[in-house]
Amino acid sequence: MNVSSWVVKSTQLWRQIVASEENIVPHERGKGEQCFKWNKKSVDSCKNQEPPECSSIFVEPMKWMQTVQEGFVGEKLQCMGCKARLGSFNWAGMQCNCGTWINPAFLLHKNKLDECHI
Repeated sequence: MNVSSWVVKSTQLWRQIVASEENIVPHERGKGEQCFKWNKKSVDSCKNQEPPECSSIFVEPMKWMQTVQEGFVGEKLQCMGCKARLGSFNWAGMQCNCGTWINPAFLLHKNKLDECHI
């Protein structure tokens, strides 16, 4: 049975599992740039465009998220070992780059993680 896990790729020395498939909060892709009020384009110019691929994953709150455990409402999420920024969270929610709102939001940037199949 292959289970997908996300592993920190911050340093070569620090490889720690930060989330597995069971921790991921799925969401339907939004309409992309049309969903961002500050960057709305005319409806005609965006009709045939596919929404962008999500550049982040949203997960459940987990024990390793120290700032969550400390009671912050919104803050950065850092690697436990090397303190590199992995993402951010906000109990009030955040918008994915695809346009969908997730609340509460615990966001991890895919470019900071490696996907491994265990």
